[in-house]
Amino acid sequence: MKVMCSIYRSKRKDGMYLYVPRKKDLTELPAALMQFFGKPELSMDLVLTPERKLAREDIHSVLRNLEQQGYHLQMPPQEDDYLVHLPDELLYRNDPI
Repeated sequence: MKVMCSIYRSKRKDGMYLYVPRKKDLTELPAALMQFFGKPELSMDLVLTPERKLAREDIHSVLRNLEQQGYHLQMPPQEDDYLVHLPDELLYRNDPI
């Protein structure tokens, strides 16, 4: 199975991407999805095959979602909460002046 795919980045959330078959019109996607995703910005076009490796997603899940629902939503990687909640003096203690 080979799919020509357009990948859009979200301006609303860094690291969120939307995979859509290249010929699919974005207005055909669910309105709730597009409201959550925000205004899409074309990142790249790719040919997806089962042999292709993707950086953060399982290619088989992406291909299955494209076939079954017409899109695949890649969520941003989860942040490490323990770093976010440390006080600034601990976060930057070893930084050069």
